[in-house]
Amino acid sequence: MDIQNKGQDKAKTKIWNDPAVRSVFFQVLAVGAVVAFFLYIINNALTNMEQRGITTGFAFLGDQAGFGILQSLIDYNETNSFGRTFFVGLLNTVLVAVLGIIMATLLGFFIGIGRLSHNWLISKLATAYIETFRNIPLLLQIFFWYFAVLQGLPSPRNSMQLGESVFFNIRGLYLPKPVYEDGFGVVAAAIVIAIAIVIGLVRFEHKRQRDTGKTFPLFLPSLGVLIGLPLIVFFIAGSPMHWDFPALAGFNFKGGLTIIPELIALLIALTVYTAAFIAEVVRSGIEAIPRGQSEAANALGLSNGQRLRLVIVPQAMRVIIPPMTNQYLNLTKNSSLATAIGYPDLVSVFMGTTLNQTGQAIEIIFMTMAVYLFLSLSTSALMNWYNSRIALVER
Repeated sequence: MDIQNKGQDKAKTKIWNDPAVRSVFFQVLAVGAVVAFFLYIINNALTNMEQRGITTGFAFLGDQAGFGILQSLIDYNETNSFGRTFFVGLLNTVLVAVLGIIMATLLGFFIGIGRLSHNWLISKLATAYIETFRNIPLLLQIFFWYFAVLQGLPSPRNSMQLGESVFFNIRGLYLPKPVYEDGFGVVAAAIVIAIAIVIGLVRFEHKRQRDTGKTFPLFLPSLGVLIGLPLIVFFIAGSPMHWDFPALAGFNFKGGLTIIPELIALLIALTVYTAAFIAEVVRSGIEAIPRGQSEAANALGLSNGQRLRLVIVPQAMRVIIPPMTNQYLNLTKNSSLATAIGYPDLVSVFMGTTLNQTGQAIEIIFMTMAVYLFLSLSTSALMNWYNSRIALVER
């Protein structure tokens, strides 16, 4: 009887009073509103471009660029296409992001651990660093390093120098450049094999420690393999590499490897600024570990270094990785401020000079946004994968 009544009540419920139907209706309505909004914007933009005689499409990527770029990791000159300027800017952006992430991570860990030091001076210096650099806008820090520090360096004729091969002046840092010859591929293969051997050693050490509780000294054997194996192969192959040293010719240095001051200033500012936030992430991650873990490590007779390396930091990484990912994403996006000092990153080269010359605003902005989205999603995916690898597994 009850079942029959429930069936009759359901049949009497009007469709607009059904919560499930109402939920689907409003979701469809919301999606339709969003789609209509973007269709309106796109149609409005296309109409305006047509009225101004601006063509659409990506055919402009094949046109000749006609302008030079201060720094390029691939061969480039004025006769190359706008499509190549895109890759030049992309590689310069990736270069700054990768170097900045590595340097900020190392400095941030050092400062974060220093803030927890029992040494009063080290702890206060680390605190002063964090409170100073994280509270000054990044753009001002970039200007400081570029205009106040690097622009005050001497001219090329009065360069600061280290020996007869390294020079530092207002136009950048000049280093010896390796020139690879035929047969260097064998050395490169030896480097890859050496890295594979080190990875194997690390996996062996982890398995041994997990099975027996005993550790295996990794540093010296790994260092020996990484340096020794490629070096032996290098000499056996007949030393297939020589160095191109910078030399002063006229008003500037010729030859060698040049690191432009714009890159140096941007890299220092990004590193110093982001390291202040990473230091706080590291400090909070270490303090999240129960005090009993440190006491147990001390009871086992581990030194402070062993306690940090073997007990505290591996557990703290599970807390550190998620907020650390945010800092990596911020650093990558903050690298777009490079345009303020003329560093030729993607925003400066492609969304600046190329956009001004072609007028293809929609295509260029879309490609630039897609690049930053891809870089951020790739970084997140990599960090999430690492986080899942070190996560605690229930037994």
